[in-house]
Amino acid sequence: MTGSLPPTASVLRSYRSSRYSAGPVTVRIGRRPAGLPRSWRGLDLALLSAANPGGRRRPDGWNERMMARLSETMRRIPHCRGEGRLGRWSEPLLLAAIGQRRAAVLARRFRQNAIVRVRAGRDAVLVLL
Repeated sequence: MTGSLPPTASVLRSYRSSRYSAGPVTVRIGRRPAGLPRSWRGLDLALLSAANPGGRRRPDGWNERMMARLSETMRRIPHCRGEGRLGRWSEPLLLAAIGQRRAAVLARRFRQNAIVRVRAGRDAVLVLL
């Protein structure tokens, strides 16, 4: 995890307590996703971000540029923009029709600590990188 810090117990609690949303989809770790469009129900999905790499807060403009780069990298992969939210804190993310391995490769490229694996009818899973 070049440039990343191992997530602290507090950060892990935050990941697990956050509400993730993208388009009509709402996800919580350990629960089945809500609002998943029928056309996405058979797909492997992942929530990933390029913001605040390595668990270090970055300026909003920097985060937006990194998210634009991630989105451009995924231009051929169906995805929609969303956010992870816990209280007043929020962070941009993408929900993408992408398998866990490929999502992990992209997340590592953008120096992220984790992704969220999403699949219809199954509990969402926090995958630490």
